[in-house]
Amino acid sequence: MSAIDDEALRGSFVTTPSKILLLVVDGLGGLPDPDTRLSELETANLPNLDALAHESACGMTLPVQPGVAPGSGPGHLALFGYDPVKYMIGRGALEALGIDVDLQEGDVAARGNFCTVDDQGNLTDRRAGRIPTAESAPLCHMLQDITLDGVSATVYPVQDYRFVLHLRGTDLSDQVGETDPQQTGVPPLEAQALSPEGARTASAVRQFVDTAARMLSERDRANMLMLRGFSQLPHLPSMGQAFGLNPGAIAAYPMYRGLASIAGMRVMPTGSTFTDEVYTLREHYHEHDFFFLHYKPADAAGEDGDFKGKVEALEALDRHIPDLLDLGPDVLIVAGDHSTPSIMAAHSWHPVPFLLRSKWTRGEGVDAFSERDCAAGSLGTFPASHVMTLATAHAGKLLKFGP
Repeated sequence: MSAIDDEALRGSFVTTPSKILLLVVDGLGGLPDPDTRLSELETANLPNLDALAHESACGMTLPVQPGVAPGSGPGHLALFGYDPVKYMIGRGALEALGIDVDLQEGDVAARGNFCTVDDQGNLTDRRAGRIPTAESAPLCHMLQDITLDGVSATVYPVQDYRFVLHLRGTDLSDQVGETDPQQTGVPPLEAQALSPEGARTASAVRQFVDTAARMLSERDRANMLMLRGFSQLPHLPSMGQAFGLNPGAIAAYPMYRGLASIAGMRVMPTGSTFTDEVYTLREHYHEHDFFFLHYKPADAAGEDGDFKGKVEALEALDRHIPDLLDLGPDVLIVAGDHSTPSIMAAHSWHPVPFLLRSKWTRGEGVDAFSERDCAAGSLGTFPASHVMTLATAHAGKLLKFGP
């Protein structure tokens, strides 16, 4: 049971001036390169993270269950203290809320990718070469001209090749299967209803995709689109109320702002880079006792199968660690929502390195921040949904349980 749902713990969380900083490195974990037998973390030069691990409690987190490769939504929700299976939220709603779409009861949102297909309609690039927002935004504007039978459709650019499809009408449902086959060399899937309730929505989605395909067909890249994460407005218990916190969130990418908003965090506007995020954290540090800070580049490189790029992204993050320590958080956590090994070019089921530094940690012989080293830490391998009880305990915000 997650802490948010554990009635026995209610009343055990107290408000104190101490501050918790949770740094989530998206796609943090990796696997060894076949030639060097070293993972991305083991390959990277990480003097600051290694020093931090040396004076922290370390371990490995399981985002969902052994063998389950999570999406970013479940991976983050677990770190925020939720049961990621019970509180399953579709990617579309997360993206929509992250860019302030007016998602109302009964609406349906889907996460979209512009992609590239060949003359036979088979996928050659699921992300259309990661086209920049400057190229994808006009395409979204063009797709606004699509009209559907009895359903209004609005397309919002998100970032790079990603967009949100927002559907509004009567009797809509999120029971629609995704159109992304998760591989190249095959055509996108046709949207199918997952239950009788989804039939009307699936029909509208097929009409939208067919029309969009014709409108995009003359392009060399981004000549098709795919949809996934069909979802409706979610409702979660407040993380702040559950743990007695005043939580704030800083994330450059919209989906993670959406997640934080759903969890009840105050989302602070920031820029597009991690440097911007750190600046925002510094400017607002006095306003909250819990901060979620998100780092995306490691996951993007891992998904592209770019081992060297992920190493470089981790090294770039390492250079910011002194800036975070200078703020003096009472508890500093470095965690990941899931592993994204470059050699797999995808999210994986592997446990994720974890460290927690507070005045109660003095180090335990872990000399580096890596998969192998953290696996030998005192925390062992544990569910990511327990991170928040560890954090609040180290911050003096969790009272003794029982008489």
